[in-house]
Amino acid sequence: MADITRRLGWRHLRGAPTAHIRHHRSGRLVHDGPGLSFWYRSLTAALSEVPVDDRELAMTFHARTSDFQDVAVQATVTYRITDPALAAARLDFSIDPDTGAWRGAPLEQLGTLLTETAQQHALDVLARTSLSSALVDGVTAVRERVAAGLAAEPRLPATGIEVVAVRVVALRPEPEVERALRTPAREQIQQDADRATYERRAVAVERERAIAENELDSRIELARREEQLVDQRGTNARREAEEQAASDAVRAQAEAARTVKLAEAEAARSVRLARAEAEGAREVGAARAEAQSAWLRVHADVDVATLHALTGTRLAENLPHIDSVTISPDVLTGLLSRLGDGERA
Repeated sequence: MADITRRLGWRHLRGAPTAHIRHHRSGRLVHDGPGLSFWYRSLTAALSEVPVDDRELAMTFHARTSDFQDVAVQATVTYRITDPALAAARLDFSIDPDTGAWRGAPLEQLGTLLTETAQQHALDVLARTSLSSALVDGVTAVRERVAAGLAAEPRLPATGIEVVAVRVVALRPEPEVERALRTPAREQIQQDADRATYERRAVAVERERAIAENELDSRIELARREEQLVDQRGTNARREAEEQAASDAVRAQAEAARTVKLAEAEAARSVRLARAEAEGAREVGAARAEAQSAWLRVHADVDVATLHALTGTRLAENLPHIDSVTISPDVLTGLLSRLGDGERA
């Protein structure tokens, strides 16, 4: 919609770059083009605003296939007005000079024209197609047929309209039919899911069995290695005992040899000591005998009284030292008695 401003009986129009403005005054074209801006009097002006941008037209309609099944077609047609003068001459794009609003509904007329033309070609192609084929390849077939039909439609160029693109969004059957069609696929999907579940379980069971077998093999191998370890330990223990016995035997032999050598050395030393003692005793005895002979030879010529005196002296030398003598009355009485008897005698 054009932007119109009022000033003292004058009107100022400012158009958008995507809107083509046509200004007639007294039946004469004064302004013609997109994005115009000018002053005018509302009582003498005839204005038209034709959009020249690309516009999207969404459409939904129902069709029937060759097997008498209803389908809903969702499509979108992109179009533009390439000849604004021709479009303004064929459709009512006039606007109110005071408000800038369209007096009619030109875009609705274009939408009806495009929708009916597209629907005609879509119905034509779907009427010769079964529901299953339409659901599989119908989107492409309908799009191509609608695009070709709009391109060949003579009313569109005569109105200054160019179709830019055609898109078919979906072809949908009735809800009951769609559910019925989905059932086999769902069953197949469920069967595939169940099969996948069973296969997964089978794979899991197989893996568990393989794991159990591996564990059993590992235990068997471990037991075999433990048996080998026990045998090796026994062998090592026997070898160690044999080596210890051999070492003890060698040590005992060495100890016995050392003991024998020590005994032999001790015996030899004892023999030498005995011989030395015997030799010493023999020499001492010989010396004593020689001294005794000499002593006897010295005293052989001495008289008896001298010998007695020497004997008493030697005896006195060998007696113990006496510090004091205690004489009891009994001993003294006995001595005195003996002395008296001796005197009487």
